[in-house]
Amino acid sequence: MVQTLSVMLPLGTKAPAFRLADPSGKWVSSKDFDAAPALLVAFICNHCPYVKHIQASFTELAKKYQARGVAIVGINANDAESYPDDRPEKMAEEIKSAGYTFPYLVDESQAVAKAYQAACTPDLFLFDRNRLLVYRGQYDDSRPGNGRPITGADLSAALDAVLEGRPISSEQKPSMGCNIKWKRASAAS
Repeated sequence: MVQTLSVMLPLGTKAPAFRLADPSGKWVSSKDFDAAPALLVAFICNHCPYVKHIQASFTELAKKYQARGVAIVGINANDAESYPDDRPEKMAEEIKSAGYTFPYLVDESQAVAKAYQAACTPDLFLFDRNRLLVYRGQYDDSRPGNGRPITGADLSAALDAVLEGRPISSEQKPSMGCNIKWKRASAAS
């Protein structure tokens, strides 16, 4: 595990479009969420201890904000050939065991992760109604082993603000987690 910080894509960046399949082969497009007041794109995976650390809390947070109309999607961009725990069939198991209520998609080519400049898992990107980036950063300040409670405070504050039409501070702390497992040919790009 290589501890990595998110790149912090510039605020105001337009959400890169995507069309990816879930583990069962159902295609999901960013356009499917056009009517939502906000879109949260979470780069996650099955085995990262940072994702596992927040998983139960994130699953509950997702349910709460989906009920308020927020579109949420999880994307796994890890090289599943080199990291078999991230294969689509393992993702299907993860959806059930974690209780995900949002699409959990396979970015096999890793093109979507590159378009978002995703660097770690979890890496969180929140877009407003116009699909402009308003938050990219940490879930909260809890990390595996640091003893701080898992609250989702940073992400919740951003979600509340975007839903209420309030500005979100540009002072945002990067997410921290395992590096995305890039395919060898993709590692340099």
